Amino acid sequence: MSHAVVLVIEDDEGIQDMLAYSLEPDGFKLKKAYTAKEGWEVIEAKQLDLVLLDWMLPDRSGIDLLHRIRKHYSKLPVIMITARAEEEDRVLGLDVGADDYITKPFSVRELKSRIHAVLRRSMPDEQPIRFGDLFLDPVSQRVKVNEQGVNLPPTEFRLLHYFMSHPDRVFSRGQLLDHAWGTHVYVEERTVDVHIRRLRKNLEPYKLDALIQTVHGRGYRFSRVA
Repeated sequence: MSHAVVLVIEDDEGIQDMLAYSLEPDGFKLKKAYTAKEGWEVIEAKQLDLVLLDWMLPDRSGIDLLHRIRKHYSKLPVIMITARAEEEDRVLGLDVGADDYITKPFSVRELKSRIHAVLRRSMPDEQPIRFGDLFLDPVSQRVKVNEQGVNLPPTEFRLLHYFMSHPDRVFSRGQLLDHAWGTHVYVEERTVDVHIRRLRKNLEPYKLDALIQTVHGRGYRFSRVA
């Protein structure tokens, strides 16, 4: 995804320089911020395609900043970059709304692969999908029910898009995990259950939560037929 504008929020100047040296020749346009405060100012001032966000920042936690990003810029892709490699940390980062999570030290080749994957997921070119009163537009990343907007977090949006693109098929938790989080992200399959519950909760006010059905022993299905 050449010419994508990427904000790097990282207080380590060496990593900033390394990322600029590695990504800019590929056509990425990098913006730099060394604190959460600086990062937020850039987010508000610039049109960005992706944020690379360090967990440990000098003024506040990257997780706190991610909360704020998701509240005000819910569709902006964010990849967490951190030395925290424990599974609980990865789950927390993804649950808060990170699109991907990479631990230090990392290879630039792997980071580039993840950046391209996240950008592809965030900028799809598929046609809008309608399922009864439910409408989803992958390009604008909008969901509507009878023209009323439904605000979905990024992971729930990707899950719903996948379901609506493949109605009446049963998907295992592993398959949903690979699609919504990517094959390089290692979290437990029970994380899928958490996001399925959240998706149902978002659809419940419109009496559409029953579209997402649990198929015991196999996974989940999107269908009007039980």
